[in-house]
Amino acid sequence: MRHLDGGVFLMGSERFYPEEAPVRPVRVDPFWIDEAPVTNRQFAQFVAATGHRTLAEIAPDPADYPGMPIEMAQPGSLVFEPTAGPVDLQDYSLWWRFAFGADWRHPLGPGSAIDDLADHPVVHIAYGDAQAYAAWAGKSLPSEAEWEYAARGGLDGAEFAWGDELAPEGRMLANYWQGAFPFANQLLDGWERTSPIGTYPPNGYGLFDMIGNVWEWTADWWSLPTIEKKKRGNACCVPANPRGGRERDSRDPVTPDVRIGRKVLKGGSHLCAANYCQRYRPAARHAQTIDSSTSHIGFRCVLRRKDRP
Repeated sequence: MRHLDGGVFLMGSERFYPEEAPVRPVRVDPFWIDEAPVTNRQFAQFVAATGHRTLAEIAPDPADYPGMPIEMAQPGSLVFEPTAGPVDLQDYSLWWRFAFGADWRHPLGPGSAIDDLADHPVVHIAYGDAQAYAAWAGKSLPSEAEWEYAARGGLDGAEFAWGDELAPEGRMLANYWQGAFPFANQLLDGWERTSPIGTYPPNGYGLFDMIGNVWEWTADWWSLPTIEKKKRGNACCVPANPRGGRERDSRDPVTPDVRIGRKVLKGGSHLCAANYCQRYRPAARHAQTIDSSTSHIGFRCVLRRKDRP
């Protein structure tokens, strides 16, 4: 883990997606954070010690998903599959497939394995799985503010974790999609899916893969950023250690029958591209239901003073 001193930084961005705005000053206390996302090797140690079964390994209860066909009540997870050509980018079902038998040990479904992926980030991790690992390790999941502070690496206000240019002098500094998504990955970075920890340079805080590779869970319920209005006569102050909204307010209004909260994901993944999901940035954020697991979602942990025994 790396120790970060904390302090005030500018959170958010006003150049990309509306849910990232407004830019506002935020303060976080000192904390430790994992140098890299949790790997398959580390997660395997956790499973061996605890017998934990991930959500992807448990058949869903149809009662939790009104209208779900009974034949879908099998263990599995979402796996990305590239399309044959250009498609409607508003329809993500064209490149996501629910694969029965897909889980952290079988990232592409039955027949796949992680034998050669020990140092890759673990994927197909739902929020509860990440939380269980963190508890076992004596750690916590980061808040969104902690995560973004760490991802910026001391470059306050920069759009990317390394500056304001995505690929300075053509250098690939993170694992993201080069080319037209979801069918033409030019593989300029050499990786079609996840990449091993240490493939790309660390940021200014010595942290690997804060951008790209896999999305990472945070502990915050999804909400839109706000700036608190100060009462007249009160001294202006910077919000300290802000947290997200409430679980019931985080639910997706598009699916009111599914009463499942959404947490904030950060960092983007190897599927983020210039023509789709430009979320390979510290300020980027995405709402994800806590029951979701996919082939591009992982996590890392933090340790705060209060977490110490």
